[in-house]
Amino acid sequence: KVIIQMKRETAWKKNYEALWAFVSDNHRGPTRHHIEEMHMLNWLKYNRKMLNKEKLSPERKELILRLKALISSFNRVNQYM
Repeated sequence: KVIIQMKRETAWKKNYEALWAFVSDNHRGPTRHHIEEMHMLNWLKYNRKMLNKEKLSPERKELILRLKALISSFNRVNQYM
């Protein structure tokens, strides 16, 4: 059981780092319109759902909030408002 938990933790970190690199390189979050980005999008949506349900550990919560802040920093603002 400990080995499975370690594998899950490793996989979670790997997915997080891949998503962070994707957002940093492309200056946007993953989208449903590109098949190759679907895995990252689904992973992000699941973790946001767990965040809203308060089911994430404090470490993961902080990382997901940092990732959300990075993605939202690239959102465009309407210049004619």
